[in-house]
Amino acid sequence: MRGSTEKLTDNGKGGLYGSDTEVNGSAISGEEQVDKYGFRGGAQQFTTDSAEEIPIDVLRQREAKWLDMLNSWDKWMAKKHKKVKERCQKGIPPSLRGRAWLYLSGGKVKREQNQGKFEELDNQPGDPKWVDIIERDLHRQFPFHEMFAARGGHGQQDLFRVLKAYTLHRPEEGYCQAQAPIAAVLLMHMPAEDAFWVLVQICEKYLPGYYSTGLEAIQLDGEILYALLRRVSPPAHRHLKRHKLEPILYMTEWFMCAFSRTLPWASVLRVWDMFLCEGVKILFRVGLVLLKCMLGSQEKLKACQGLYETMELLRAIKPQYMQERFLVNEIMELSVSEKDIEKEHHAQLRCWKETHGDLRCKSPPRMHGAKAIMAAEPPSRHDLRQRPTIIVESPLAPKTDGVQTEDAKESRKSNEIK
Repeated sequence: MRGSTEKLTDNGKGGLYGSDTEVNGSAISGEEQVDKYGFRGGAQQFTTDSAEEIPIDVLRQREAKWLDMLNSWDKWMAKKHKKVKERCQKGIPPSLRGRAWLYLSGGKVKREQNQGKFEELDNQPGDPKWVDIIERDLHRQFPFHEMFAARGGHGQQDLFRVLKAYTLHRPEEGYCQAQAPIAAVLLMHMPAEDAFWVLVQICEKYLPGYYSTGLEAIQLDGEILYALLRRVSPPAHRHLKRHKLEPILYMTEWFMCAFSRTLPWASVLRVWDMFLCEGVKILFRVGLVLLKCMLGSQEKLKACQGLYETMELLRAIKPQYMQERFLVNEIMELSVSEKDIEKEHHAQLRCWKETHGDLRCKSPPRMHGAKAIMAAEPPSRHDLRQRPTIIVESPLAPKTDGVQTEDAKESRKSNEIK
């Protein structure tokens, strides 16, 4: 945004924001292929090698099941959480992913309990220091995606609004560059207000302290990852130890961006489905799988005899290890639990205090996924009510339900006539 007369501080309420055919200063050919996720190119574009196709009839069944769950979310989370988790592991249907993420994260409840809050923040000018930094970062977020390609386009406007609102919501925290890709992924699936509240939940519940000054929380999690690697892949652990490769050097972008800048897009979405359901342990599992796959045997380590070679290897993960089906199976088979992470967290916290003293940034306790968030702040039925309420007759429901629905329609019609 430097050197440009265009500003995004109008929050999309007027002004000239450039042409939709302008991609970061250059024109897009109208003939360029856009994949099913909205990418026009780049490393994260869809390929048949990186993703699996779901048969349309299976997808429709899954949609019906998710609609049923979302209509009775509190009951499903209280009594059938295991089934919710299994369905997240299978992959949330694309048509309902945004709504599911909003419910899983607790963003829906936050939004209902803070009616008008986002609009209030949206209408404020924001701290000039943060506004300037955010504006300079906008064009870097998924420039190959059709939503964010155009300078000053609707995607960049909404991204600015969400990030600026967060700096006003948490002025003591401000803005961290790693929040931008998180917010951008959310905006690909939901409106700005919903994206804002899910971002708040990720920053405050799933990854507390990650985006604060000093990055102490991410450093601690780096040490936890390194300690867990000792059990998961001793050869990889020994190699990293031998070359004194600090976790912060290779895992910071992985974790702070929730792998959104690392994996092919089909894999990103599956990881996020599980992450928002089960919490940070999913990020640890992904990191451990990648380290094990790249550095887990003497044969693989022949190619990287030093620190520089190892870093280059971890910057270019082999595609077969990031492929959707392979990665998801590996994540599910890896037995790293919330208890393992919390146990290691306390051990690393003790080490940190011995070497660095007390943490300067006091973060709230981490919530391990949707169930923990809902248990900590039980929502009312009103908070979970869908607006507008969409009633869809499920093909899986007994025929009597359909008859009752038709009867109800006839009853309403007769009442209207009267």
